[in-house]
Amino acid sequence: MSTDPREALDAFLEAVREHYAASAHRTGDQDPRVEAAYMALADAFEIYEDAIYTAFDEVTPFELFDDVEDAKDDDDVFGPEDDEDD
Repeated sequence: MSTDPREALDAFLEAVREHYAASAHRTGDQDPRVEAAYMALADAFEIYEDAIYTAFDEVTPFELFDDVEDAKDDDDVFGPEDDEDD
């Protein structure tokens, strides 16, 4: 699937705005609107990055991590039972 980079950029920026709005009006730690906006932002970013790479052979300085990978990285640094506060 090929996407116009300008359209992908516009969608990405709109996802950033939606994430900001959801975050600014969150109702708690597990607010489903914030979680949905977070996922939409991640998806829009990946589409934008793919589009800009396809069109211009260019990348962004950002990297997305999933929760499983983050937990694994934390275990590698702090050990499976440790946390940063210890």
